[in-house]
Order: sequence, then structure tokens, then C-alpha cells
Amino acid sequence: MRVMVLGADGQLGRDLMRVFRRHGEVFGCDVPTIDVGDAAALAELTNRVAPDLLINAAAFTDVDGAEDHLEAAFHTNEAGARNAADAASYRDIPIVYYSTDYVFDGSKGSPYQPDDPLSPVSVYGKSKAAGEMAVRKSNSRHFILRTAWLYGPGGNNFVEKILRAAAVRPSLRVVSDEVGSPTHTLDLAHATLNLVHTEAYGIYHVVNTGACSRFEQAMEILRLAGLDTEIGPCSAKEYPAKAPRPAYSVLDSARYSETTGCVLRSWREALSEYMQRREVLA
Repeated sequence: MRVMVLGADGQLGRDLMRVFRRHGEVFGCDVPTIDVGDAAALAELTNRVAPDLLINAAAFTDVDGAEDHLEAAFHTNEAGARNAADAASYRDIPIVYYSTDYVFDGSKGSPYQPDDPLSPVSVYGKSKAAGEMAVRKSNSRHFILRTAWLYGPGGNNFVEKILRAAAVRPSLRVVSDEVGSPTHTLDLAHATLNLVHTEAYGIYHVVNTGACSRFEQAMEILRLAGLDTEIGPCSAKEYPAKAPRPAYSVLDSARYSETTGCVLRSWREALSEYMQRREVLA
């Protein structure tokens, strides 16, 4: 299998390259080599590489920044998604697009299912929801994978932010009323490989098993790092962000498990492995 990965230099892209290289030929690209928002350039590159599968891991992921840069967010997350799906459709190959728990508003109160109605409350969430729709319209051979609270080596993710803060502050306060599904990029990459072999196209939720608050996740990060930094809970209202976040955005991965026969490990197990590999691969 010859695979083309867009966004190959990002934290997810790096693990996709690692995983898929073990199973075939992989071509990775990222900005400035290619702008997924440039339809003609992306189509030309795809035809030149001639992949059997196109994985679009390119994304505008600055949630707060998207509030001030709406056009940039939609350029990558919607137009880029459409262009990648179009390029794959032209070659009659599958497309993989990654979406987010932020396409939901967090008011459901129980784990979200893939077919639940979308109700994004931030520009970032709206741009990803628009990307999903563009992919579905453009290419029937699509895998849309919604994930959440993603972290991987080399990324500016929540885990790294907590470790940096703990290194310079005597104490931390972390939001305890936002609950979600922390997910390791390595596990998402393996899950992607499992799914694309099924040809069972559609929308999936792919997250590590279990759920926690940001505060609980931070406590586990510090424990695994062997740090005794004092940490306490706070509410999201105490530290307001520019972009609203869903208060409860736990995703249910049952459809993925039923389709592949694989169950993702717990978020604690995944985080433990990440803490062991981060220094080597960052």
C-alpha cells in the first residue's frame, strides 16, 4: 500500500508516518511544501505521488487563535479537507479526515455517538464540522475519525504545557469542570491503520478508553513525571478562554471496536507510554 500523509510534520502526522511505514510505502508532506487550501497544487502533488490512500492530518488546531483568524481556520479545516477529498476522489482512492470532539457543544451529558447531531460552539469546531461535511459530499470512500484531547511527541499539547508550567511554578490550578477523552497519537495512528483495511467507510470516534477532567489528567501527568508540584482544581469560569469549550465531550468508540475487533487501551495506560517515549521522540 502506498500512502500519502498530509500534515506529516505534526504530532499526529509523525506517528502516522511511523506506523504506516511498517506496512508499505509512505510519502509525507506539510507546509511549506504544500498548502492543502491550494486545490490545484494538491491535486498535482497527489497525481504525482499516485497513492492508494490519502490521509489528511493537516489542520488549523489553535482553538483560541481561530476566533481571531476565522478565514485561516476554514482555509485549512474546510477548504483543505474538501481539496484533499476531491484529489482522492479523482483517483478513486479513500480519504481519511480527522475531526474533533469540538463539533459538539458538550450539553448531552453522556458519551457522544458518531451519529449525534453536530452543534459546535467555537470557530474551530465549526470549521471542523464544515470539513466533515465537505469530505462526505466529495468522496464516498471516506473515513472521518473524530478524536479528542490529542497529544504526541513534538506537539504543543496539554501534557507538555503542564510539564512546562510545573517546571517554573510552585503550584498549578487546572480546570476540573471540562471532561473529555485524552488520546495518544500513537494509538490513533494504529486505529487508522486498522480502519482503512476494513473498507467500512463512515464516521468513527477514536479515543483512548475512559474519561477524565483536565484536572485529573494533570494530576496523572505530574504523578508519572515524578513531580510533587502542588495542584488544585478550578472552574473554567475562573480562567476564561477566548473560544468556548464543551464542558462534557466524551466520545464513544464502540463503532470503531465493532468494526475492527480492536479496543483502545485506557487513557492512563496510553499516557504512561507517552511519558516514556516523549524524551526520545520529541
